[in-house]
Amino acid sequence: MSEALPWRYRDPFYERWNIETHNIDHYGHVNNQAYLARLESLAWAHTNALGLSFSDYQQLDRAMVIRRHELDYHLACHHGDTLHCATWITACDKRLSLTREFQFICERRLKTVFSAKTEFVCTALSTGKPKRLPAKFIEVYGGACTT
Repeated sequence: MSEALPWRYRDPFYERWNIETHNIDHYGHVNNQAYLARLESLAWAHTNALGLSFSDYQQLDRAMVIRRHELDYHLACHHGDTLHCATWITACDKRLSLTREFQFICERRLKTVFSAKTEFVCTALSTGKPKRLPAKFIEVYGGACTT
C-alpha cells in the first residue's frame, strides 16, 4: 500500500499507526502530543534501520538534538484511523546539522493529515555543546539524504 500513497519524496521510511483511545484528546481527535511522540519514535526507528543506535551515540559522545520543529496539522484524525507515517532525511550539511521531514497520510482518506520538519544539531552527549558530526554520522545520515 505504501507505494500507492501520495508521498512527497521517494522511498520513505514508514510505519503504520493505528489511532487508539489514549491518542485522543478532549476535542475527540488525535492530541498534538501524540503526533510529537510519533515523530520521535519514527525518527529513532529510521535511525536504527539505517544502522545507528543509541549505544553508537554514547560511544561517539554525540547526539542529534532538536533545534526546531515545524508542525502542520492538515486534517483531524480520530479513533480507529490508520495513518501511514513517513520520514526522510532531506538535508545534511555533513558538519553540524541535518533536517528530517515527516508526512502522515490517512489510509481511509488517502490524504496528508500531518506534516513536519525538524532541524537537528549535533552535540556532545557529555557537555550538550555543539560538536561536528562524527564520520559515522556523516556516512549514515549523509548517505540517506534524499536531496
